[in-house]
Amino acid sequence: MKKANIFLDSSALIAGIISEAGAAHTLLQLGETEDIALKISEAVFQETIRSIARKSRENLEDVQKEIQRSNIQILSDPSHEEIRANLYLMDDPDDVPILLAAVQAGVDYLATHDHKHFLDDPKIAEQAGIRIGTPGDVLAWLRDALG
Repeated sequence: MKKANIFLDSSALIAGIISEAGAAHTLLQLGETEDIALKISEAVFQETIRSIARKSRENLEDVQKEIQRSNIQILSDPSHEEIRANLYLMDDPDDVPILLAAVQAGVDYLATHDHKHFLDDPKIAEQAGIRIGTPGDVLAWLRDALG
């Protein structure tokens, strides 16, 4: 089986960094062992830094350490032209760059805790051509793929 490629949005990355329990942290641990390939975009990285600085300042130095430890690849953001051309993918224009970065990266899964903008609208995953779910969903899909 080929190595699964997983894109983390900031909600999944933050959850994995600030809590040692839960599926998001398990995904980071699997990234450490290189059993899966984890990817984020520059926008996800910046949003994670801003959020943790605001909500959990004591975990701020853990962001860069966890990205390195989990072998997370930071990808370039899509261009403004690419974002404008793909605004049809979802209702929230602020999350289009995240979805588009995942699509451009050719990932198998996008892990998120964002119900409002990603999880509650199944047409987003269908239009994007990738599976979108919570970190727990992604772990279940990985287990299924392993047979």
